[in-house]
Amino acid sequence: MSSDKPSSLLFFVNGKKVEEQNPDPETTLLSYLRDKLRLTGTKYGCGGGACGACTVMLSRYQPRTKTLLHVSATACLLPICQLHGAAVTTVEGVGSTKTRLHPVQERIAKANGSQCGFCTPGMVMSMYTLLRTTPQPSMEDIRAALAGNLCRCTGYRPILDGYRTFCQETNCCQLKANCCQSEESGTDGAEHDKPQLFDKGEFQPLDPTQELIFPPELILMAERNTPPETLSFCGENMSLICPGSLEELLELKTKHPEAPLLMGNTHLGPSIKFKGVVHTLMISPFRVQELFEVTHCPEGVRVGAGCSLSELLTSLQKLISERPSEQSELFRALTKQLKNLGSQQVRNMASLGGHIMSAYPNSDLNPVFAAGNCKIYVASASERRELPLNQEFFVSFGKTLVRPEEVVLSVFIPFTSKGELVSALRHAPRKESAFSTVTCAMRVLFCEGSSVVRDISLFYGGVAPTTVKAARTCQALINQEWSEPALSRVYDVLLEELELPPSAPGGKVQFRRVLTLTLFFKFHLELLHKLKHMGWISCEVPEKPLALPSDIQPSVQHFQSVSKAQSFHDAVGRPVMHKAALSQATGEAVYCDDLPPTQGELYLALVTSSRAYANIKGLDVSAALLVPGVVDVITAQDIPGKKVRSDFGYDEDLLAQTQVLCIGQMVCAVVADTRAHAKSGAAAVRVQYEELPDPIFTIEEAIERSSYYEPRRRIERGNVTEAFKSVDHIYEGGIRLGGQEHFYMETQSTLVVPVGEDREFHLYVSTQWPTSTQVAVAETLSIPSNRVVCHVKRVGGAFGGKVTKTAILTAITAVAAWKTNRAVRCVLERGDDMLITGGRHPVLAKYKVGFMNDGRIVAADLEYFANAGFSVDESPLLGEKILLHMDNVYNIPHLRGSAAACHTNLRSNTAFRGFGVPQCLLVVENMVTDVAMTLGMPVDQVRELNMYRGPSLTHYQMEFNPENLLLCWDECKRRCAYDSRHRAVEQFNKQNQWKKRGTAIVPIKYGIAFAEGFLNQAAALVHIYKDGSVLVAHAGAEMGQGVHTKMQQVASRELHIPISKIYISETSTSTVPNTCPSAASFGTDANGMAVKDACQTLIQRLQPIMQKNPEGSWESWVNAAFFDKISLSSTGYYRGPDLHMDWEKMEGRPYSYFTYGVCFSEVELDCLTGDYRTLRTDIVMDIGRSINPSVDIGQIEGAFMQGLGLYTLEELKFGPSGLLYTRGPSQYHIPAVCDTPLSFNIYLLPDSENPHAIYSSKGIGEPSVFLGSAVFFAIKDAVSAARSDSGLSGPFSLDSPATAERACLTAASTFTQKVPASTAGAFKPWALEI
Repeated sequence: MSSDKPSSLLFFVNGKKVEEQNPDPETTLLSYLRDKLRLTGTKYGCGGGACGACTVMLSRYQPRTKTLLHVSATACLLPICQLHGAAVTTVEGVGSTKTRLHPVQERIAKANGSQCGFCTPGMVMSMYTLLRTTPQPSMEDIRAALAGNLCRCTGYRPILDGYRTFCQETNCCQLKANCCQSEESGTDGAEHDKPQLFDKGEFQPLDPTQELIFPPELILMAERNTPPETLSFCGENMSLICPGSLEELLELKTKHPEAPLLMGNTHLGPSIKFKGVVHTLMISPFRVQELFEVTHCPEGVRVGAGCSLSELLTSLQKLISERPSEQSELFRALTKQLKNLGSQQVRNMASLGGHIMSAYPNSDLNPVFAAGNCKIYVASASERRELPLNQEFFVSFGKTLVRPEEVVLSVFIPFTSKGELVSALRHAPRKESAFSTVTCAMRVLFCEGSSVVRDISLFYGGVAPTTVKAARTCQALINQEWSEPALSRVYDVLLEELELPPSAPGGKVQFRRVLTLTLFFKFHLELLHKLKHMGWISCEVPEKPLALPSDIQPSVQHFQSVSKAQSFHDAVGRPVMHKAALSQATGEAVYCDDLPPTQGELYLALVTSSRAYANIKGLDVSAALLVPGVVDVITAQDIPGKKVRSDFGYDEDLLAQTQVLCIGQMVCAVVADTRAHAKSGAAAVRVQYEELPDPIFTIEEAIERSSYYEPRRRIERGNVTEAFKSVDHIYEGGIRLGGQEHFYMETQSTLVVPVGEDREFHLYVSTQWPTSTQVAVAETLSIPSNRVVCHVKRVGGAFGGKVTKTAILTAITAVAAWKTNRAVRCVLERGDDMLITGGRHPVLAKYKVGFMNDGRIVAADLEYFANAGFSVDESPLLGEKILLHMDNVYNIPHLRGSAAACHTNLRSNTAFRGFGVPQCLLVVENMVTDVAMTLGMPVDQVRELNMYRGPSLTHYQMEFNPENLLLCWDECKRRCAYDSRHRAVEQFNKQNQWKKRGTAIVPIKYGIAFAEGFLNQAAALVHIYKDGSVLVAHAGAEMGQGVHTKMQQVASRELHIPISKIYISETSTSTVPNTCPSAASFGTDANGMAVKDACQTLIQRLQPIMQKNPEGSWESWVNAAFFDKISLSSTGYYRGPDLHMDWEKMEGRPYSYFTYGVCFSEVELDCLTGDYRTLRTDIVMDIGRSINPSVDIGQIEGAFMQGLGLYTLEELKFGPSGLLYTRGPSQYHIPAVCDTPLSFNIYLLPDSENPHAIYSSKGIGEPSVFLGSAVFFAIKDAVSAARSDSGLSGPFSLDSPATAERACLTAASTFTQKVPASTAGAFKPWALEI
């Protein structure tokens, strides 16, 4: 038994020995690495193991096989107490810019696979671990390894292209008919001579002999013959015992039956962290060898309950290769599910026993175990039992038949027999790394040589609180022939048997019920084909439901090379690597929370409202002040200056004073000596509420009660009302767009440091607008702005979400620093970030359009309503931008629009990349699609017919020339071979009933710059030092968009020196004051001109020196200038264009110019489940003359993928009380590697000029977001083809995002028609339609 003496923990990190005396069992590897070892390359992204930012490599020696096991793992879930005897490798241990870069770091950086860089270390570690086990991986290996790593910036293509260079495969798709370089694709042989974004010939080779060796000391430890000693650890709130033998484990469980078993921590960890579950004692049997044994017997295989899911997968794959096919049916079904269960990191950590005992109702494996007649072996100190894994085993939600004092030892998985067929299917919101919506498994035993069912088991997950058996359905099929007539009779039985109430947790009730039928139908088809293959039936069988394509192809990035006459040192126009890419790939890049703590530093945790609309009747902080480590509680009464932030005449409380207006509104803050203590203190605060009646959540409720923010805007060209009287057709429709979470990989982060004299404060903040944060803090503390300096080194993604809310959070943190006179750090957890900060506005739009028989649109009237939330933020400006873009590329003679920001009791929405344009244009293009469907015309013809041509005026009287737009349109059609692909899709759809393909080509005209002219100014400061090195400071915040890299290129050209001599350290209000936000795709335009101005001033000062000594070097000229007393420092300034919009006259020039683009996408849709794959995307963009093609193409790809997420995948779910359900990557799904178009091609329009921006370039950060809608409309096209098979034609409604649920239900298959939607108003929905 365990001793009372605390144990010592021994493990290695990056080859260095680490010994900890009695570590706290609650400490995770992530916090230990970052806080104790100061290895900050491993990042906090979500805290739940679902984003991959904290990936490390975990290595253990296996004494039985005398081999090393290397696996990727998420450090945020890994307790350090389970690392005894292990070796951990972090990104710092892989390579460094100071010593030697590892090829895995070099290639992601030089292939432009790192933008903001926050996810890059995790990507590096996933790939590094793969290479340690598979030095020559396939693309499928790479895709699987990266499936659990999320990136919000790049769109994944450059990451995949960089790591493709490790593959030894033949140049992929060129052996296939749909090669991306084929003639049909619109490219030709000349493409191979075009400039490339990177030269793989420069990459250093992978040399496995140079890797860190596994510590010999750990091998000796593992090979000792003595039984492992028991380890015991005691922390502040919890104790952990790690027994060394099975006997001791069983004794411990008898003594402490309430203590849970801790293995992979993939279930316990999130429940403790996110659900507040408390365990004072846990038992970790990770050293009990009997739990990891795999035993073979004549009837099947017994797998130890401690084996990880990855180890289970490996064992089953080995058995499949060794055993006859008829014996391994169950093994194949399990491996199919295992490959899609969680991420690689999660499968490496999660245990088989833990997965079963968690008893998730939507478990992927439990239905297969149950259908396959598997058994589970359990033991206690007094007896051992064998339990069948059937429906009775799963008692209720999260509960099983296993008694509290029992331990699961192993799981028995039997061989299958002749005529016994097993299959398993799942459906999830995202193809990989997502919990299943519905999962099921079926085992059928046929009478030999026939299709008569002798026995059948059918189990489902996701349709009840537990894994359930469709017993009546099975009974109805026994002794029946496996045929369509027999199955058609049991569909109604299945529906009736698996009844799901309309208010069921998880929602999607109609869809889940449809999936029970369609997955069963897929089983039917699959088994027919197996029977046919076995020769047991001879009849013709229907098409087999093949999996959607998944092979990722090489892609094309086409850009214009620089002139041969351009100086070698002139970096403008060249594909220069992001200046911080190598540092980001090695983990050396410093983000806000990577800054080392100062002495006495405190941590701040927020207390947020749990009510959507209520008066605050009392605030009791007494219990919080008693929590160990808590120093103080900050309330609104502690604010010495302004207690509100004001916009458009509306005030927003920094901290709620008398009333709360949404769940998640900040009420007070707790500061403590550690993050954990601050969080515990915040949980102890008690707020007494008096709830107020009738909160407003939906846009419809706001419209009904006229709950709007002012000003509302309206614009009209022509006379819409009169025009409607003369058209051939009038159609009225609408569309709803859901909101979108920014999901920047680095959550909101701020550090406020009091200098100690003259009320001076230094702010280290992850913000897009340093000056706004500076002003907010100064006003909140009632001090001058010159006492506040805001520093921004880099931002780990922002997308518009780190402007207004960041200023408020920093102001609250500054009050804490003011009151305590100590540095205070606030880093929001992912769930709090999503709860508090808001995202893209949901929009409800209605339109009425008048058009002629030939497709010409004569008049349109559009109404936009945006859900702004509880505070005004920037919502009125969003309405303005919507109306200014509602013509898109179409010259509609009579056009009217109105926009209103709705005041609701949800979190306040804010700016998001595109700022209303992605919502606006989806409505416009949906309207155009409805026109085409009404007339039965191809939608591309209707788009083309209505485009602006020749010198034109927008509906607000701004002149422009659409020539480049039309060039993009024609070039995109040529590049994607539009006509031939369209014909191929039509042929495919004729030949396939249950799979359909769809295509779409969409254009965009996007206005660049701020309509508020004063925001377009910028300043810069350039220093030349005596050694010739140059330091540049400017007003732009680097957040992955490459603005620092481009500023280096500008300075390189203007000063005529190599880019290597130029450095940019940070953005600071002490070097460049009165900055404007890095937003509106105008950062390079404005700051580039300011840097250019400063450099030109300096070069003019140096001209006399250079003329005196024309053969001199740069360094000699600079040195001479210093001794001639010539200033080597200069400011630069750019006034910006004078833009304006007069809303009374409904005219103006709100934009400097337009960026144009066109996108073609093709998808393949599974009509039975709504799943889809983007087969191909081709984008042609007019971005003028690119300053940096690698950065600009990366921006286009990343924005497109963000748009793809907005329009097809990402769903925010709010409960009836206004609570946000989706508060992390396990519930909210952004695009992953699996969502990248299989062929992803970008073409920059050549020979484009733009006199309105620096070096004839164009802003590119935002326009491409809308181009993701090409996938939405391609899905709609595929759905239309499916509906046509059901006899449905004409326009139909498909809201955004076009999730699998919406696509499946809208496709209106025979199965969908069997499941009517529940009547609205007859039940309380699980989630609101926001």
